[in-house]
Amino acid sequence: MGDRLRDVLTRPGLALTPSEARIVQVLLSDYPLSGLGTATSLAKRAGVSDPTVARLVAKLGFDGYPDFQARLLAELEARLHSPLLMMEAKRGAGSDSAAERYLASVVRGIETTRTAVPEQVYERAVRLLWDTRGRVLMVGGRFSRSIAAMLAGYMLQFRAGVVDLGPLSADKLDILVDIGRRDLVVVFDYRRYQADVVDFARQARDRGARILLFTDVWLSPVAEFADVTLTAAIEADSPYDTLAPAVAQMEAVIAHAVAAGADRGRDRIEAIEAVRRKNGVTLDDPARPAGRGRSEPTRTSEGQP
Repeated sequence: MGDRLRDVLTRPGLALTPSEARIVQVLLSDYPLSGLGTATSLAKRAGVSDPTVARLVAKLGFDGYPDFQARLLAELEARLHSPLLMMEAKRGAGSDSAAERYLASVVRGIETTRTAVPEQVYERAVRLLWDTRGRVLMVGGRFSRSIAAMLAGYMLQFRAGVVDLGPLSADKLDILVDIGRRDLVVVFDYRRYQADVVDFARQARDRGARILLFTDVWLSPVAEFADVTLTAAIEADSPYDTLAPAVAQMEAVIAHAVAAGADRGRDRIEAIEAVRRKNGVTLDDPARPAGRGRSEPTRTSEGQP
């Protein structure tokens, strides 16, 4: 195989089972170091069995796990001696701007996120969002619930039955009574993982709901029972993790959903636009009554299609 191993792991035509996809995500989360331990340690991190690891490396064309590791080590050695890598390591080293260093680290995080999740995982996530016949409930932690709310806002453009739970107060927990096999719970949980979010997701799973998880490369405990898990690289040159890659990943899922759904949500979007025109919601609407200018921003609908 002449391709880089990372390219092999992420190629669109690679048919992976859900368990194999989890192994690939672990490998890509800290590539290539994540594959340099034992097959057993890799299996444990991915939450699969040792034979599943063996089947994956065979599917990738290797004679066994030692052969797979030899390929990883060869690539690692080449990278350590790469002039390009040395140039990249020195780039920006003389900058005194903390803001520039931070933004550069965010860009790296988005690029890592782009290459770390196989296309099949996005396809599975989109199928859950489109094909769930019950409700799609969004839940997140102290900061990540804002991403959950954004996803809910996007999804409401395309399908009914989307619920943004917001903070998990006592009355919100009561909704567990009505959650069942027809429902999907979309969970956003990044380190430090939030106990109430994990508990809610686990109870929803126990009641039969499917779970779509957005998390970081260290994996929320929800990953142990999630149907689909998407990971984002959130570490940044800052005392705080960045959620910029997580937001970008969520919007990438929406972009994939729109492309995959074709005309499925068109009638709903047209109906929503008709309601907006009738009520003069947006400032770019030619039917908006005169005198309601930019000094009245409360009725706008920013950023929506």
